[in-house]
Amino acid sequence: MIDLHTHTLFSDGVLLPSELVYRAKIKGYRAIALTDHVDYSNIDLVIPRINKVASTLSPKYRISVLPGAEITYVPPELIKKTVTLARKLGAKIVVIHGETPAETVPKGTNLAGITSGADILAHPGYITEKEAHLAKKNGVCLEITTRKGHNAANRHVASIARKTGAKLVLNTDSHAPENLLDAAKIRETLRRAGLKHSDYEKMRANSYNIIKRRKD
Repeated sequence: MIDLHTHTLFSDGVLLPSELVYRAKIKGYRAIALTDHVDYSNIDLVIPRINKVASTLSPKYRISVLPGAEITYVPPELIKKTVTLARKLGAKIVVIHGETPAETVPKGTNLAGITSGADILAHPGYITEKEAHLAKKNGVCLEITTRKGHNAANRHVASIARKTGAKLVLNTDSHAPENLLDAAKIRETLRRAGLKHSDYEKMRANSYNIIKRRKD
């Protein structure tokens, strides 16, 4: 299993990075990205620390740990600049906190995220076909999420992806140990989104390709 959207105590998660990574290893994960929420108030503090811990944990726990960030509630016109800064600070996986139906995310965030150089548009809500076409063109994956509330639009995201050819990834947006992936959670998420196991295999391959691209 691969999960490229998780949170630790460095933002609003409940676990230290070491515990989150080890719990993921026990669950059978091959790779995990630590993508705590950042904006201009904390980006210079969070990413270097995540980067340091990721490089320490990967060889010790024998699981691929990638330092990342979730750009969250940044004004759309500043998202591209923030993504560039996140990369400079060491983030390998950059996620944009998309226009989920569960929150009042600034309008225009999806479009700005798709054109920012990020890797994943998380929980993009009721994304438009035009935005999804642009995501495909720019190599940005759309997220199917297991997280309650955010997952209300999964079926819409899956449908739009089928129409446009936009690539999908499956992530948990984990904040606590019970949020981590397992076989039952994967099956239920696929069922509710109108997806099949073959779709999950494609999503996992898309996640692997992001890792391969960013680790080089």
